Amino acid sequence: MGRHRKPSSGSLGRSSVLALSGLLPAGLVAVAGASDLDPGDLTDAIQQTPADGETALGARLAAALDETAGHVMAKQNVAPPPVVKTVALAENRERADLPAGALGIPGVAVAAYQKAEHILEAENPECNMPWSMLAGIGRVESTHAFGGKADVDGNPLSPVYGPVLDGSLYGNHVISDTDGGELDGLGGYDRAIGPMQFLPETWKRYAADGNGDGIADPQNLYDAALTAGKYLCSGGLNMRDLAQQTRAILRYNNSMAYVANVMAWANSYNSGVAPKPAELPKI
Repeated sequence: MGRHRKPSSGSLGRSSVLALSGLLPAGLVAVAGASDLDPGDLTDAIQQTPADGETALGARLAAALDETAGHVMAKQNVAPPPVVKTVALAENRERADLPAGALGIPGVAVAAYQKAEHILEAENPECNMPWSMLAGIGRVESTHAFGGKADVDGNPLSPVYGPVLDGSLYGNHVISDTDGGELDGLGGYDRAIGPMQFLPETWKRYAADGNGDGIADPQNLYDAALTAGKYLCSGGLNMRDLAQQTRAILRYNNSMAYVANVMAWANSYNSGVAPKPAELPKI
């Protein structure tokens, strides 16, 4: 909205007037309905004063359409997409002091995973995403932001980055730069970012705002947890189905050893019993 075409100077038929009356402000509808106007009388009945290249009728019609679109958006509860960026934060922030969860999982991480579960339950209930599965991913990827070294808002005290994907490490792919260093602070090649270790390109595709501040920051635990959930749920997968859950986790790392580690930690966070060494094969 915001750009409006100037009404034609040609004649306006009665049927056109009636069709438009549902979109016109009440005052204009009343004028049109008060008498049996023919097209030639319409311009006399409605005083039109040009403003910024538009007639008063055109401007009022545009306003009515804008208002109608706003009501539709409000009814649909459609929120604008979040701004995708990494927020620069002050140093020497205080570490969150929230009670730890099962097996010592940091409280701020538990809060982020559980909030993501609640949001996904509302937005995508068919996925049945449990917070413990997100916790399993977070445990394997970054040990929950290096053991919960994050402030109360879920921002790591130091940015979390993976190794540079330039082929120098055995087993790692070579991934050329896709974000101009905007998210991973690196030119030439990409690297995984944040406590849930997303590649910049994948983050931009699934980025979600988990803490409601209008920003999708890959370094923030709340945003990262919700984005991980969206990523795992994509394609209509159901986490209550073991085969579909396995497919989802393989998206993170195409390794059954990785899947075993994530599932072992997820089960342990549910039960409170530490995983056995045999359940944690080397990745």
